[in-house]
Amino acid sequence: MKTLLKLQILKSFWIPGQPQRSFHRHHRVLSSPIFAQYEAVSRGEQQLPEYFNFASDVLDKWSQMEKDGKRASNPALWWINGRGGEVRWNFEELSILSKKVANILSDRCGLRRGDRILVVLPRIPEWWLLTVACIRTGIILIPGISQLTAKDIQYRLQASKAKCVITTDALAPAVDAIADQCRSLQTKMMVSSEEGKRDGWLSFNGLFKEAPADHTCVKTKLQDPMIIYFTSGTSGAPKMAEHSQGSFGFRPIINKRYWLDLTPSDVMWCTVDTGWVVASLGSVFGPWVSGSCVFVHNLPQAEPTTIPNTLSRFPITTFLAIPTVFRILVKNDLASYKFMSLKHCISGGEPVKPEVMEQWKNKTGLDIYEVYGQTETGIICSVLKGMKVIPGSMGKASPPYDVQIIDEETNVLPPGQEGEIAIRVKPKRPLGLFSRYIDNPGKTAATERGDFYVTGDQGVMDKEGYIWFIGREDDIINSSGYRIGPFDVESVLLEHPAVAEAAVVSSPDPLRKEVVKAFVVLSPDYALQNKEKLTLELQEYVKKVTAPYKYPRKMEFVQELPKTAIGKIKRNVLRDREWGWI
Repeated sequence: MKTLLKLQILKSFWIPGQPQRSFHRHHRVLSSPIFAQYEAVSRGEQQLPEYFNFASDVLDKWSQMEKDGKRASNPALWWINGRGGEVRWNFEELSILSKKVANILSDRCGLRRGDRILVVLPRIPEWWLLTVACIRTGIILIPGISQLTAKDIQYRLQASKAKCVITTDALAPAVDAIADQCRSLQTKMMVSSEEGKRDGWLSFNGLFKEAPADHTCVKTKLQDPMIIYFTSGTSGAPKMAEHSQGSFGFRPIINKRYWLDLTPSDVMWCTVDTGWVVASLGSVFGPWVSGSCVFVHNLPQAEPTTIPNTLSRFPITTFLAIPTVFRILVKNDLASYKFMSLKHCISGGEPVKPEVMEQWKNKTGLDIYEVYGQTETGIICSVLKGMKVIPGSMGKASPPYDVQIIDEETNVLPPGQEGEIAIRVKPKRPLGLFSRYIDNPGKTAATERGDFYVTGDQGVMDKEGYIWFIGREDDIINSSGYRIGPFDVESVLLEHPAVAEAAVVSSPDPLRKEVVKAFVVLSPDYALQNKEKLTLELQEYVKKVTAPYKYPRKMEFVQELPKTAIGKIKRNVLRDREWGWI
């Protein structure tokens, strides 16, 4: 996608075709004067601060260091589109440009502190500016993946009562189709690839040109709401998980190593879609706390060679991708690529198969360091730099979390015994956990049992403290890093006249590890004449009504579904059969 903001490229930066200028300067985050005031907090000698704002307390201070000549004028954001388009901003530019966007939100969109805004954008620079601008204004950001359909957007607008939606010209028609059903929606703003206009929509591109760059950041408390993520919805509609100002931004400040362990000399590339929580952790808060460069490739439709070419051409030191990406990469001949700068590879979202880790190591000389977390928690476990990499393990507890394996009575289990992965939250709730499920106190309360937050995932801990993932208690489907709730897909299938009942479970797949499979009971008055034709029809129907990645890649027509005595579908029976566990 073209972007107006590419005009903001700093002339002193490297120009394509000329030798790349090295901007490596090694110094640790907490050695910086920016964070000296928090060192006592990190040692447990002082309480957490009452007030904190990531924009003013982190980004603007890096900006000031650049002005004072105490930090090299390295990129804070380095974006490419793969077709020659490029944007580079240092922290000073990021500060100025995000203040312009903050003024747009306040003055032109009429938004105030505490209002909610749904932002559905692909990997373009405007997403990063809007994220920072929301923090500056105290407006609560709700990221959405770029594959959301009209029905998905409608649900999110209605549930969140968002007053504003910002998306691209490509998704604007989908918003218009449902806007009159969203009573709280007051403003629609479009980020266009050109200077296009649309009735009823504000033009981000036009407003950005005229917006003033002077803005005073609001003063927020550490526990004030900052961002809302919709969960995948395993046993019902997606829930709204709210995170505070300190949840993402302050946690890596007080944990010197955390999961990325970056320095200002690092260039961090996180390939995850902007709508997922890992995008915030891996391409906003984690790197920028450390003063690192966030590298972004637009990746609209990535070819198999796009990622290895990018890793070869640019000085990327840290690479984060879902396991599916690594599985695809190791199938390629990587001998012709030289990853001269790459030092650290991270994967999360699902376990990486040991054979993939071995192949990647043989072909690149690099290990894959795994992390594990949830929308509600951020990173729970990680394999840090310097730790022993044990294929199949998710690593050890990530500070400040005290992670234990517990039984149903919340007893801590000894090493080697399987139980539920849990985080201790009493007597003191650790920083990083979500604040609540909005408008759902019952579900919020259900996440705690005894002294623990319960993840719903089964695992085991070894004697060294490494944690191993066994399986999920719920029915979540994790396909290529996308967490898919069966309820969403089943609900869409049941809208089709040919479907009387439907059950959706995971099914094994050699590339994606697992995919969506639907078991369908046909309506009594529907005669199945062509199974292949109906399968394609139902698959296309799901793609049109909900996000395309949710569609069932496999489908089986059955006479009946296994149910409990009260008529509840037993998805676990179908799943176990599918995986050959029974």
